[in-house]
Amino acid sequence: MVDMTTMTATAGFATTDRGTAAPVKNAQRRNSYVPPNWFAAVMGTGIVAIAAHSLPWQPVGLVVVATVFWLLACAVFAVVLVATVRHWVRDPEVARGHHDHRVVAHFYGAVPMAVMTVGTSTMVVGATVIGRDLALGIDVVCWIVGTVGGVITAVVIPYRHLIIGRPTVGDAFGGWLMPVVPPMVSASAAAVLTSQMSASWASHVVMGIGCAMFVVAALASLPILAVLAARLRTGDVGAAQMVPTWWIVLGPLGQSVTAACLLAHVAPRVVAVPMAGTLHSFAVGYGLTAWVAATLWIVVAARLTARTLRSGMPFAMTWWSFTFPLGTYVTGSSALALTVGGTVFEVVAVAGFTVLVVAWSVVAVRTVRGVVSGELLLAPGAPVR
Repeated sequence: MVDMTTMTATAGFATTDRGTAAPVKNAQRRNSYVPPNWFAAVMGTGIVAIAAHSLPWQPVGLVVVATVFWLLACAVFAVVLVATVRHWVRDPEVARGHHDHRVVAHFYGAVPMAVMTVGTSTMVVGATVIGRDLALGIDVVCWIVGTVGGVITAVVIPYRHLIIGRPTVGDAFGGWLMPVVPPMVSASAAAVLTSQMSASWASHVVMGIGCAMFVVAALASLPILAVLAARLRTGDVGAAQMVPTWWIVLGPLGQSVTAACLLAHVAPRVVAVPMAGTLHSFAVGYGLTAWVAATLWIVVAARLTARTLRSGMPFAMTWWSFTFPLGTYVTGSSALALTVGGTVFEVVAVAGFTVLVVAWSVVAVRTVRGVVSGELLLAPGAPVR
């Protein structure tokens, strides 16, 4: 495993152009240290709102739950964004070093995904609070920004760190998927956006881009998944703090099921009947296959997590990997229930949502505790006060 594999979790680290840790000269600057993985907290919070809205079973009070998590996601996004800007202003050299670090850089993918998560949750949940037109405008802006940013991370980060950097199989960890998943989030977000637009050239463009993003993410994820599988076969799953990142494998699986089904659902509004039928057939075939793979992976990831917890797995920001990926599995199960029907998908979606809320609660409480104590804001080299 690479050095400094805690992903700036229990403590951040300054980085040099070689991606190694560098001491922080001024301890008073420790509170401005905000690496990009903090945007995973936005993703993990917003996905709860989206998952709640997508559930096939809508009991009384679920709308309130979804609204609360949407508001929380917006608040967390604002706080993290301000803290990030402050970090770049106060410690620009350290901030610029994030994209050179062979672990931290991959989590730049969290930024566009956080933006699109806020946009989609605003559209599907927040519209009843702020009005449909304003929600649609926000979603459009977030989708454009997130899509452009996601394409950049999907190209630049893997090229720089996985091709030029030439890492070994032993360096692989779940975070390698972070830069390439945003286009898949764009695909599902495009489907949601298309459903809110009138049939026009704009809806055709959004739908077309959504389909293209699906292909980009799928092609970019496959070789990384193969390398991760190769590392898993060696029996070495990395440092304890990094074990939660194995849940990120659920991201491209669950999100792709969601995207395929939602795109097929809105296709009749935009494309001709034959093409809509083709997309529906693809959604059913691919969706069922990927959903089974995701379900099997949950078993694998759960066993890895349980084993690590027994031997000791200290809290780290990597624990947010328990939230968003699981949330995509819930939305994927709900999307399959909408597309092919079946009680099993409905039951799994509801059960998965319950686990998601519990996981979010544990991680959120531990995160707040770490922020209050200052542990999660402490850069290496800065003394604990």
